Amino acid sequence: MINAIKQSSKSDSQLAGLLNEAREYAQVYVLVRQRQKGCDGMGELATTKDEFRYVVDKMIQYSQEKKYIGDLSYAIDAIADEIVRL
Repeated sequence: MINAIKQSSKSDSQLAGLLNEAREYAQVYVLVRQRQKGCDGMGELATTKDEFRYVVDKMIQYSQEKKYIGDLSYAIDAIADEIVRL
């Protein structure tokens, strides 16, 4: 899914902006997730995850409206890791 969005973003500046925004949120989310220990930081992690999920949902909805991708379900942690590797 991320590869299809990445390819489509080359010719769609709005999607490129959404992907860049998702990349920024993914980097923060992955960092917070890695640094979270036990119950310390659970609130920060949950908030960061919700913010990242909102950005990803916006990017996916846009991509579906433009028919770049079809209907899908995803695991937020896997998407974060994939986006960070872009």
